[in-house]
Amino acid sequence: MSDLSAFPITNKWPAQHPERLQLYSLPTPNGVKVSIMLEETGLPYEPHLVNFATQDQMSPEFLSLNPNNKIPAIIDPHGPGDQPLALFETGAILIYLANKTGQLVPKDAAARYQTIQWLMWQMGGIGPMFGQLGFFHKFAGKDYEDKRPRDRYVAESKRLLAVLDQRLAGRAWIMGDAYTIADIATFPWVRNLIGFYEAGDLVGINDFANVTRALAKFVARPAVAKGLNIPPRN
Repeated sequence: MSDLSAFPITNKWPAQHPERLQLYSLPTPNGVKVSIMLEETGLPYEPHLVNFATQDQMSPEFLSLNPNNKIPAIIDPHGPGDQPLALFETGAILIYLANKTGQLVPKDAAARYQTIQWLMWQMGGIGPMFGQLGFFHKFAGKDYEDKRPRDRYVAESKRLLAVLDQRLAGRAWIMGDAYTIADIATFPWVRNLIGFYEAGDLVGINDFANVTRALAKFVARPAVAKGLNIPPRN
């Protein structure tokens, strides 16, 4: 039986199955990257809902695992050397899980680094820019009379979509025929942009046929359909 008592977060979210990987998350575009990855790889895991409505992410227990107070975060009771490993940041978690399972990242060294390159592109561009666009389009930012901030993020989101669309031309996925962690990182944000943020028309999503094609293929995957709703909201 794995012992996770050294991690204060387990006081707030007790592990019913401490031998399984523990996921602390919320089904947001960043959160579902990891739940989808776990569903795709088949690793046993136990999800715990970090409720933003009650500021769970600011609790001392959560901050003990991720001092940056962002979801998701994990504890793998069977980390390197079969010792528990705690991780935050989706890019780091996806790379770790890919290495742990030998799945969803190319074995060829050059292709492997190219996959990580596109993963970092999502983290540095797609996520932050789409998130800012969502703020200025759907949330408090929509009340600003000055539309220049919103338009700045609209223009940058269109540019990023054009980069992705060009990359997908003649390819099933970002890395070609192989579905990888780059896709798992990117497409939840595209889905959120045109779904939850309701910004599809604003960015002209229909102009990016390769993106919409790959997105439809992505959401049709059984592991994606399941992972998009994990952890279940209370």
